[in-house]
Parts: sequence; structure tokens; C-alpha cells
Amino acid sequence: MPDNPLVIDLQGVEKRFGRKVHALKGVDLRVHGGEVFGLLGPNGAGKSTLVKCMLTVVRPTAATGTLLGKPVGHKPTLARVGYLPEHARFPKHLTGRQVVSFYGAMAKMPGTLRRKRTDELIDLVGATDYADRRVGGYSKGMQQRIGLAQAMVNDPDLVVLDEPTDGVDPVGRRDIREVLKQIRDRGKTVFINSHLLSELEAVCDRVAILVQGKVAKQGRIDDLTIDQRYYRIGFDWTRDTARPDAAASALGVALKKTDVRSGLDVLRGEREGVWFELHGPNLSVGVEEPKDAWPIIDMLRNAGLVVRSVQPMRPSLEDLFMEVAEHGSSDGGVKR
Repeated sequence: MPDNPLVIDLQGVEKRFGRKVHALKGVDLRVHGGEVFGLLGPNGAGKSTLVKCMLTVVRPTAATGTLLGKPVGHKPTLARVGYLPEHARFPKHLTGRQVVSFYGAMAKMPGTLRRKRTDELIDLVGATDYADRRVGGYSKGMQQRIGLAQAMVNDPDLVVLDEPTDGVDPVGRRDIREVLKQIRDRGKTVFINSHLLSELEAVCDRVAILVQGKVAKQGRIDDLTIDQRYYRIGFDWTRDTARPDAAASALGVALKKTDVRSGLDVLRGEREGVWFELHGPNLSVGVEEPKDAWPIIDMLRNAGLVVRSVQPMRPSLEDLFMEVAEHGSSDGGVKR
């Protein structure tokens, strides 16, 4: 992604509401073409405000930067953006098909192209069965599918989605993830604002974490957790293979500890810059490469234990988010 041009390049975005509310405090944000980018943060972090400032739905107090290569607020450029607001509301007397066609008309699409595009999108988002029913009788999930279709009707280069899976059932969320991947595969850029961390982790190429109006971290999830990767070695912990304290004893020797007690089920330590942590039948080892875990595996085998799994591990997006939300970050980091 870093070789792709910047679709969103924001610097110093500030937004104040009166004298007391400082919603955005100098946000820097960069999104590359052809990626799915996720913006996450706790309630009140300023996510929706940032999206609205970027699209000039709300006027920022201060901001510089570009959107699709043009200054933020350039009206002709906004015609190349599709947008699904957090609380989208559509005329209740229109059918889902009419809603999508209506937004195509507002984008000045020719009638023939608009009708063709509407039919394609209705099918793409899985709304065919109820597309000709009035949206006043739609569930929240059905409305979100129609909202996603209207956001793409003008074939935008950038699709901005504010909580797109809010109120959608698990099947619908899976379908929407597939739609977003298809959009990306067509060379489009998708910007998602969501609090559903598992959804973002499943579909996003890069993320930014917004806390108290500032970007605390930004980049690929793998890059953001590079210093926290480790391997988890699982082994049989039964009377048939070894005594319950065998692994603890073997680990104690490796760590040059002599005070390992019988029955110890948790042991932590460090040797030659590598940390170890034993919890029952699972040993976590702070190495990034599998070959660096081999000496530990040999140690466990020599202790009479049967190794049943070796798994590379890293913190989840939820773990990363909780760390940043609770402790903040000093890097502010934009990682291109």
C-alpha cells in the first residue's frame, strides 16, 4: 500500500464546539489508494466528527490536507466520494430500489446507467428480496444494506462508511465484509469508522486509533504489534506423560532458577533477552522466528513432555486498542 498515492492526507485537523468542547486536537491521517482503512476509538473520541470534517459536512476549526489529491472541501472532488452516515435516514415512502436510484439522480447519472447500476448494487449487497418494498418497513440491517448501495451508486473512488455494520446480524456483517473486499479489489479505497473491532480486524489493511481527539497509533496491525509477537507452545499435561511440575522444573533450569516448587503452574522469567511465561500446559516464548523457539521445544521434550502445538501469536486489534485506550501512546505515529 505505501507505493499507492495518498487518497486522504489530513494534517492538523481541529474542531471545537464552543469554548468547552475540543473534539479534535490536531489529527494527522493518511490513507493510501486501494486499501480498506479502519478508524476506531471509544465513544466520544471524535471519529464521526473527523469524518464529517473531512467531507465538510461539518466545518473544521482548522485543517490542511487533501482528499483525492485536491484540497479538503473541493466540491467537484466530493462528487467522487460515496458516503454512508452513521444514522442514515431515507424517505420512508420510497422502496429500496428507488432510494438507490434517487441518490444516483442526485449524482447526475444518466437514467439508463442509473437503473443498471442500481440493479447491480441491489444484488451486490444482497437486498434483492426486499428491494421493491418501502424502506419504512425495513429493519436496521436492511437499511444499512441499502445505505451501502447508495454510497456506491456513482462508482466513487473513495467510499466512506460510518458504522456500516451497526444493527446488522452476523450473516449481514459477513456479507458486508465481502462487499468491501470486492470494492477494494476493484481499486477503490474504503474508509470505515467503526467500534466493532473484530469487523475491522477481519477486513482492514491499516487502522488508526483515535483517543480523546488525537491519533494515538496508525499503521498495519502487524506493524503496530511487531514488538509484542511471540510463540505459544502447547504440550500434554497429563499423568501419562510427565508429572505436573516437569515443565516448570525444566523451565526453571533454562532460566537458571533453583527455587522452582513442585506443582507450580505459573512461572515467568527472562534469559538472554527472551521472556518466558508458563501457564499450565502452555508456554509463551518471546521470539519472532520459529527457529528461536526450537531450543525451548527440545528442553520440554527432554523433560518427558509431548509438544502438541506451536503457534505464532500477536495481540489482537482489541488488545492493541485497550492498551492505547488505557495508557495512550507516545508515537502519535503515522506509519506510511
